[in-house]
Amino acid sequence: MTDGLKQFRITPEEFRVFSEFLERSCGIVLAEHKQYLVQSRLSKIMSENTFSDLKALVSALQRPGANQLKEKVIDAMTTNETLWFRDIHPYDILKNRLLPELHTEQKKKKIRIWSAACSTGQEPYSLSMVIDEFKKANLGAFGLGEEIIATDISTSALQQARSGRYEMLALGRGLDKDRLMKHFAENADGSWTISPALKSRVRFQSINLLGQYSAMGQFDIIFCRNVLIYFSADVKTEILRKMRRQLNMGGYLILGASESLPGLSDCYKMIHCRPGIIYQAI
Repeated sequence: MTDGLKQFRITPEEFRVFSEFLERSCGIVLAEHKQYLVQSRLSKIMSENTFSDLKALVSALQRPGANQLKEKVIDAMTTNETLWFRDIHPYDILKNRLLPELHTEQKKKKIRIWSAACSTGQEPYSLSMVIDEFKKANLGAFGLGEEIIATDISTSALQQARSGRYEMLALGRGLDKDRLMKHFAENADGSWTISPALKSRVRFQSINLLGQYSAMGQFDIIFCRNVLIYFSADVKTEILRKMRRQLNMGGYLILGASESLPGLSDCYKMIHCRPGIIYQAI
């Protein structure tokens, strides 16, 4: 099945049309040399639907009622690469700077954090662990509770995230043994499930970053890490402006280690944490 597709050559025109569909639908920009990526990730969909070539798939995507097929294609083309406590610095900043600040300043409302592009859940659950550990070290903190809204465009990633269940191979990518034993329970099949207390703090939902976020409400902190690199400069700027509108005044935006703001000095102020950089809403 896969081998048959690998032998198929995508024409430059087919690749161009598909790339435009993908960017229009979810913002992902495909470099010109990424034909192999399209072939490998769409092989199952092509086979299941007996499409003879990429042109047939694109034609099907443009027909009325193709929402389910469109969702499957976007899901297949989405990169779900993630780690527990990725790059560690953002979590240290959260624990040592942001949570103490929120503990001091906000005693009359719930703390809200948005984990954008949460993939299979490692980031929001890592955030939940940090909050849990902070509260145990600061009894009485956040008496009105905390809420982590975790979003992604991938339905399969969200399904995995909601289950809170992970194989040991996935847990070994960034999660230390102490946190594993403290926050997870082992299942009969060798997988592990995150504790109900940590899970209850996180709410998962499907969000396309090209859409609107106003219904999500306001946040104290937004983690939007390692996803903006897939978007064009204009789309990236638009997303960051929309996120500013969802941040409380003085709230914080945390990007990936290789990401930065394209200007936007009217929206955010850069703060050097040494190590790490965060952006404060102004």
